[in-house]
Amino acid sequence: MKTFVKHLATASVLGGALFVAAGAHAAGSLDLNLGADAMQFEAAAEITQGVALGGGVINSEYREDATIYHAQLLGVQRNRERDVGIGARWTQFDTDYGDGGGVGLGGYGYVYLPQAPDVSLGGYGFYTPGIATSGDLDDGYEVGVRARYAFTPNVDGYVGLRQTTADFDNRHGSRTLDRGAQVGVRLSF
Repeated sequence: MKTFVKHLATASVLGGALFVAAGAHAAGSLDLNLGADAMQFEAAAEITQGVALGGGVINSEYREDATIYHAQLLGVQRNRERDVGIGARWTQFDTDYGDGGGVGLGGYGYVYLPQAPDVSLGGYGFYTPGIATSGDLDDGYEVGVRARYAFTPNVDGYVGLRQTTADFDNRHGSRTLDRGAQVGVRLSF
């Protein structure tokens, strides 16, 4: 827990710097979710219309200690029907099984239900191939699904499932670093 607080403080400082760099009028979000074995914090801001820069950290004790950082640059679009983003992500793994990072591709997509416009369903996925990795990391991915509810125009609550797996090119091989249900809140501004 103490380690996560340290990582959360670092991510908060980086998130604040992100918003200052993006400018006072840019759209942004802060996201915090909790699971039985993990906590995650993310921050994102549009640096220009339709382009978002973000980052985050997951601290998981699913099997062993794992801290997973990411920074991403996505093309984004949000309207009354959908919320989508596609782009590149750097993911850095700091685990008991191995350390390393790499550049991957992926995105997210949510659709708002016409019968219940405050509800959206969707998910996300990012894959880091072995050709673009460093350190012990051979490849890795993070995938998740979520059901979101807009309590206000600026506050979404959600429930979801997430799995993060990395394959290390050492004696440990492929390891699931985080898997399970989560509940979270996202503030948009």
